[in-house]
Amino acid sequence: MDDEQPTPTPTPDVVVVGSGAAGMTAAITASRRGLSVLLVEKDRYFGGSTARSGGGVWIPGNAQLRRDGADTDPEAARRYLAHIVAGGSTPELQAAYLENGPAALAELLAGTPMRMRWVRGYSDYYPEAPGGRPEGRSLEPVPLSSRLLGPDRRLLNPPYLAAGLGVAVTQSDYRWLNLIARHPRGVLTAAKVGLRFWAARARRTELLTLGQGLAAGLWLGLRRCGVPVWLDSPLTGLALRPDGRPEVTVRHDGAEVTLRPRRGVVLAAGGFEHDLALREEFGPQPISTEWTVGTAGNTGDAIKLARALGAGLTLMDDAWWGPSLPLPRGPMFLLAERSLPGCVLVNSAGRRFVNESAPYVDAVHAMYRSNSATAQSVPSWLVFDQRYRDRYLFAGKGPRRPLSPRWYQAGVVYKAGSLEKLAAEIGVPGAALEAEVARFNQLAAAGVDTDFRRGESAYDRYYGDPRNRPNPCLAALVKPPYYAARIVPGDLGTKGGLCTDARARVLRPDGSAIPGLYAAGNTSALVMGRTYAGPGATLGPAITFGYLAALDLASLDPDSRDPGTLDPGAR
Repeated sequence: MDDEQPTPTPTPDVVVVGSGAAGMTAAITASRRGLSVLLVEKDRYFGGSTARSGGGVWIPGNAQLRRDGADTDPEAARRYLAHIVAGGSTPELQAAYLENGPAALAELLAGTPMRMRWVRGYSDYYPEAPGGRPEGRSLEPVPLSSRLLGPDRRLLNPPYLAAGLGVAVTQSDYRWLNLIARHPRGVLTAAKVGLRFWAARARRTELLTLGQGLAAGLWLGLRRCGVPVWLDSPLTGLALRPDGRPEVTVRHDGAEVTLRPRRGVVLAAGGFEHDLALREEFGPQPISTEWTVGTAGNTGDAIKLARALGAGLTLMDDAWWGPSLPLPRGPMFLLAERSLPGCVLVNSAGRRFVNESAPYVDAVHAMYRSNSATAQSVPSWLVFDQRYRDRYLFAGKGPRRPLSPRWYQAGVVYKAGSLEKLAAEIGVPGAALEAEVARFNQLAAAGVDTDFRRGESAYDRYYGDPRNRPNPCLAALVKPPYYAARIVPGDLGTKGGLCTDARARVLRPDGSAIPGLYAAGNTSALVMGRTYAGPGATLGPAITFGYLAALDLASLDPDSRDPGTLDPGAR
């Protein structure tokens, strides 16, 4: 399904730009409704940032959750989303997402070999909020055999951080692998992962999990529908024809090709995390394109072209943030490391400024909010002791294993025999750091973080250590040597983009729709506003609004000069 296939019709009903979850969902949905579709992708790989993600999908009320008895009250999800978003998106967008998300997921499961399962216990990010669920609402892909892809396996965008040696790790596994030296379930999980690896090797296949499994499953859905794909075909132009419909120009096989779809265009080309000019124009400072794990091709091409066409933008200063370790080979998003007991996050003044276990978007918001000339929080320092290293994984390094010498050489990690010496290494006042750690140790002994409430939320405790009492997220730093890891505001991708309505139509600043032009995924400003509902709250909306874009395109009358005219018989 690569460039060796026959050239598709030059005038399809729909052109989809981008092969992440939003784009592939739109293409599958439109094709399953009888429309001809061409999908174009800038990269030589398919999958975009979806293939580099954790692959979680947060869609409340879907059939899998209902079968598991996990999310049977739709009103709870409505209360929850309205509470946490708090005006960051419109009620119409929220209603469209919640009402259509289950059908969108069902569409994909019907049209692909992909299967999903509930990540039991992976909490919503604000489980104590009205309608929040400590048991979670997130699904993840069931491991998928790479043999189903055949030769297309080489076209799958690589993960940003592979487990290595073909080992397949799921979200459910990840929590317990961090506790391999502390909990029997950690040992059992490691054994299960090993058995899975050897079973797959005996069958001469590779199991695809996380975002790799999700992207592969969607690609197989495209193949099943016969949707043609142009890889290595970047978007270079976007314009409106005299009849009001959009046309796109892409560079394909060395030539500029203009495509004039009969119904419309879906822009699902990712965000702009790798475009420094846009990030500096809109984003908080300091910012860097070196701190993102989004795919390298996400330079905002579709956003810039639609902006020039008159589209409105919003949330351009925000991102799917996460405290990250700027390793020499690329940033590493820190999930469990911050919640495990025995570490503190401090600024350049040696002071804590946030609940270390907070949802990752909130942690980076706090980094930027507290950043100043006198107390810099960008970068911050995650400080931990040898007991922490003896007990837990850190950035993929097992308990008691030495950290990479390259990390020290690059100034990412420092190590010293005392807190005073460590403070001197990282340029933090020694007395202040010693006082802050002493204060934290007192809180840890009491089991209550009265300063930042760490460990109170079910989300905090998900990545904590249940054998550490009385608080699974709090332990004193007492055993030298001490370590400090540089923490920067990384991200999974940008959050802002084109303004869209509940039908995924691109809107002008005055609220009018640009006929025939749609956006989904990180090309659009998503329903989550400045927050993050739970694991998979990037991909859940991407799938849902890609689906809604296709439904609206299927409802259009292609013979009308007004692309917004509905054909009553099309639905």
